Amino acid sequence: MKFELLKKNSASKARAARITTDHGIIETPIFMPVGTQGTVKAVNQKLLLEDIKAQIILSNTYHLYLRPGPETLYKAGGLHKFMNWSKPILTDSGGYQVFSLSELRKLKTNGVEFRSHLDGSKHLFTPEKVIEIQRIIGSDIMMPLDECTPFPCDYDYAFNSTELTSKWAVLNKSAFENSNSLYEFDQNLFGIIQGSVYKDLREKSAEDLLKLDLDGYAIGGLAVGEPTETMYDLVNFTTDFMPENKPRYLMGVGRPENILEAIDRGVDMFDCVMPTRNARNANLFTSNGTLSMRNAKYKNDFSCIDENCDCYTCCNFTKAYLRHLFIAGEILALELASIHNLHFYLWLVTEARKHILDDSFSKWKLETINNITSINKITLEE
Repeated sequence: MKFELLKKNSASKARAARITTDHGIIETPIFMPVGTQGTVKAVNQKLLLEDIKAQIILSNTYHLYLRPGPETLYKAGGLHKFMNWSKPILTDSGGYQVFSLSELRKLKTNGVEFRSHLDGSKHLFTPEKVIEIQRIIGSDIMMPLDECTPFPCDYDYAFNSTELTSKWAVLNKSAFENSNSLYEFDQNLFGIIQGSVYKDLREKSAEDLLKLDLDGYAIGGLAVGEPTETMYDLVNFTTDFMPENKPRYLMGVGRPENILEAIDRGVDMFDCVMPTRNARNANLFTSNGTLSMRNAKYKNDFSCIDENCDCYTCCNFTKAYLRHLFIAGEILALELASIHNLHFYLWLVTEARKHILDDSFSKWKLETINNITSINKITLEE
């Protein structure tokens, strides 16, 4: 993997870069649509590539391990071939599931023992096992096994958790270096900086991981319930310790304005289920604010969803039609709304990149956040 830092904004830490992988180039800042189980919900690969213009997607090791399973993925030739996706893929290790499925798991020094949320069967994820599974998946960027601490989290728990993540990172790297890609392309390993809301732990975590000289670094354990301003402060603090010559990834964030604020603080890569999840609940992000497509005022509104958007949905359908689909419970509503929201997220980071390159990002960011955080009042359904 090659990382090229092309431009830094003069008034902030925002930066534009290029990541080159064996499956293609990623222009940063970038948003990665979430395809947890080898599919971005309600969106087919053709539209994802040609209309939304996704450059990289994220899938999840935990979920792919449970189904379809490593054996099937290996026989298919890896996830790229299995899902017919030619661009880069990043796989999370399952560390977030350690957090989100806490009732089904038991944390151990050598890994995580968990019961499948599908059938209750017992499994053990070790750092070595997680690398083995991701070798079979064949992702371009692999994330190590870590623990995502909850919020609130007391200092002692956060300290022990951060120490465990650092120990696992050493084992992850060793397993990575002692194995090879199963397919005809290179894979890369990132590290995940943890530490909850405690800056000294964040700094120590970064120091531990930087010693391993990994291919990139992520900020984990945020957007789990802490105040937004706390998240921004911790992102700004943590990026000061992250190498300038490697990608910086903020995991699981977030709303459009969160992404712009994190770009301002030096982050390159993002993922979040929000665009597709909100779309399935009839909430659309637009350049002029968020729309609730179940709103009765759109019943006879034959205007475009977003006049500044050229996605498939906006170019072909009206607010009235999309509202009708949601009220009628039609599956097409989920597809059209998801296409639009993902297109909007990719448009947002692409515009951010343009303004970083011409050194006008700070002014543009303020204007854009003011526009996109406008919320249209909801009128009760008829």
